[in-house]
Order: sequence, then C-alpha cells, then structure tokens
Amino acid sequence: MKNMLKPLLLISALFFFSSQAAMATSYPEKIGDKLAHGLANTVTGLGEIPKNIIINTNQKGPAYGIPVGFLVGIVHGIGRTLTGAVDLVTFIIPTKPIIYPDYIWKEFDKETHYHPDWKLQ
Repeated sequence: MKNMLKPLLLISALFFFSSQAAMATSYPEKIGDKLAHGLANTVTGLGEIPKNIIINTNQKGPAYGIPVGFLVGIVHGIGRTLTGAVDLVTFIIPTKPIIYPDYIWKEFDKETHYHPDWKLQ
C-alpha cells in the first residue's frame, strides 16, 4: 500500500500543476487581447462617424442618415474611444469587451452597442 501512495501523489501533483500551467498560458493571451482591443478602439473611435452615417443612410435614406448618423457616430466614437482607454488602463485584469463589435472593422455593417454585464473572463 505504501508503494502505491507515492505514485498516486506524484500523478495528483502532475495533474494539479498541469491545469495551473494551462491557466498560465491563457492569462497572457487574455491580457494581450485586451491590450489590443484597447489600443485599436482608442485609435479608431472616429471611424464610428462614417460607419453610423452609412448604417443610418441604408436604413432610412440620406436625408435622415447623414445628420443623424453623424450625431450618433460622434456619441459612439466617444464611447469607443473611452472604452478603449479603459481597456488600455486595466489590461492587466482580463475582462470581456465592453463594446460590440469589439473591433470597428469586424462587423462594419452592424450597430455598435455596449455590453450590460462587464465580466471577468
């Protein structure tokens, strides 16, 4: 029985540390993604203006789409820039993106919205 105890403890320790190693490799990836989101969204916030002009023009025509899209684009541009700045400052704490689509170029034809539950990953 004593001879079985050492190999079982060794195997248990290997399983424990292998799961820790798997988590350690995902943490740098998560903070790297958050840093990339923060940098991209801080820089591309102004891209919300033409995006929203195009979306609103396609939905309701140019007479409505250009002025309303411009104003909505300014609001979402400020929102994208600020959420990018928050992601840059807090990149060390991995969270899910606040803004969707998470990159402006990812789904350029979809309206921007903000996630109500800002959770840790």
